[in-house]
Amino acid sequence: MPLLAIYLLSFLQWLGRVDSQLFKIIAGANTPWLDELMTLMRNQYTWIPLYAFILYYILRYQRRYAWQFVLCSLICFAITDFSSASIFKPLFGRVRPCHIEELQAYTRGLVGCGGRYSMPSSHASNHFGLASFWYLSITWMSNRRWWLLWLWAFVVCYAQVYVGKHYSGDVLVGALLGTCVGVLMYVLMKNFLERRRGS
Repeated sequence: MPLLAIYLLSFLQWLGRVDSQLFKIIAGANTPWLDELMTLMRNQYTWIPLYAFILYYILRYQRRYAWQFVLCSLICFAITDFSSASIFKPLFGRVRPCHIEELQAYTRGLVGCGGRYSMPSSHASNHFGLASFWYLSITWMSNRRWWLLWLWAFVVCYAQVYVGKHYSGDVLVGALLGTCVGVLMYVLMKNFLERRRGS
């Protein structure tokens, strides 16, 4: 085996060990009030008021961009969700920590384990995709910087590790994937709107 391949394999094994240790630290916190909070944070219905507020804001203050913003948000979500769940998870084939016997004690059955594969986290890709698209779009449309969108995405990702669904590496890769898709959707929407405005 080439020396470079040996070093790469050793590095990946080291990353795996670090990821497992981080998982044990985060998922093993075992605090009752944090159990409830993190379970709530990763629930899709928890954030309905946020989605309603963003829709209200766009319709109320940025009506001329409303349908493009909503359409691009839906496309962004569809791309991140499909690519993370149907393309990259089978491609990477990384087994969820809650399916690994030696790590099951840290998950404590707070939520169902779900599918077999974990990388990348679909929650992370979806939420960072929307956060990056919304942040950049709203900054461009109104010059307002909604920094809390990043905190929202981070909390959801942290909750995914805490409840035992993912390793930290899973949410990091998902966040990178989502951010790339969100930025791409922003660039496409911005270019489309600027061309239409200049025509």
